[in-house]
Amino acid sequence: MAEKPILMPKMGESIAEATIIRWLKNEGDRIEKDEPLVEIATDKVDSEIPSPESGILVKKLCNDGDVVKVGDPVGVLSSEAASAAAPLAVEATKTVEKMATEIEQTITNAATQPVIVASEGDRFYSPLVMNIARTEGINMSELDNIPGSGKEGRLTKADILNYVENRDSAPVQTVQVENNEVAPSAAVVNPSPAPKPVLKAPSVSLNPGDEVLEMDRVRKLIADHMVMSLQVSPHVTSFVEADVTNMVKWRDKVKNDFKKREGENITFTPIFIECIAKAIKDFPMINIAVDGDKIIKRKNINVGMAAAQPSGNLIVPVVKNADTMNLLGLTRVVNDLAKRARENKLIPDEIQGGTYTLTNVGSFGNISGTPIINQPQVAIMAVGVIRKKPAVIETEFGDVIAIRHMMYLSHSYDHRVVDGALGGMFVRRVADYLEQWDVNREI
Repeated sequence: MAEKPILMPKMGESIAEATIIRWLKNEGDRIEKDEPLVEIATDKVDSEIPSPESGILVKKLCNDGDVVKVGDPVGVLSSEAASAAAPLAVEATKTVEKMATEIEQTITNAATQPVIVASEGDRFYSPLVMNIARTEGINMSELDNIPGSGKEGRLTKADILNYVENRDSAPVQTVQVENNEVAPSAAVVNPSPAPKPVLKAPSVSLNPGDEVLEMDRVRKLIADHMVMSLQVSPHVTSFVEADVTNMVKWRDKVKNDFKKREGENITFTPIFIECIAKAIKDFPMINIAVDGDKIIKRKNINVGMAAAQPSGNLIVPVVKNADTMNLLGLTRVVNDLAKRARENKLIPDEIQGGTYTLTNVGSFGNISGTPIINQPQVAIMAVGVIRKKPAVIETEFGDVIAIRHMMYLSHSYDHRVVDGALGGMFVRRVADYLEQWDVNREI
């Protein structure tokens, strides 16, 4: 049997690397073609690398927690399919062993040698130190003046944290005038900008019987993303109540025949997405992103739909080009993405590229919610539970009270670029499309 490398597969245009979560097979194990070999993770999605051939796992080139670039080998497989190339087996084995040695050496070097960043002078800083400096508002000239205790005077994490801790308590430097009097406050020299206030979470005391649970990797990512979104965007939320009686009656009428014909259910989600896509066409400045002082107007309408996983974590698969699909196409895509989201079988590219997000808080029985924007988007809509309520209906014979199916739509948006008029008109337009649903529509 000839040996061949197992490569980190391409997982989408924007994915350049992945993290090894855990190996599913041990060295020496027999593996069938397409059988899962190793679990990998990129951002929010966990997926698997299948075996390209039947054979035996000869060697693991990466360990749990290693970050591997797309196209790089993660292991070596003794392949039955390549047995015809036996005369080249010795040379191939040597090549693979050399490759494995180089990769292992690279991983070892990366783990033991910090990446360094050059300052304007001759001093170097690790990315960790630079990140702390940016967070604390320390400019490069101030950073260059902090004494370092590392090798060749390099600044360590402990050095900069100690500096930050004692920074506010340091004596204020003043300018002395010729008569040795202290100059007025206007003449005080302070070459560095005032540090930005750092918010620190309060310490938590433990009570008898409390249980401490470690956040998993995905929950940590979600937590960081949510905090970042609130820090980046000033959130405003507008609310609209919609009469969706026609929509509910239409679905009740067609759902059984649709199930028999298509073999799957039709839910309200594709209806919501269709109406959102139509409203985005009416108000394209909702479909934007902010890059510094520039506004990026998106061409494609890619609607993300927040989905809860069995673990309790949240994931947002994206319906690409939602405005180009009919309701049948939307239903098929939504059902497929929702099913694979629950089974943790989404690929990284399927959660990338969203331009607007929908979250259904009504699936938990909630009447409304104030969702947090999924950066770098500028808006997100939450749909509440549909409930029967008495409502006033205007008829040609006067106003009457009737039992109607009602729901709340809540629209959170980035007030830097979306004003209340645009944010409010958009959610009202979505409600209009839902209320005007054609009860005689064919699907």
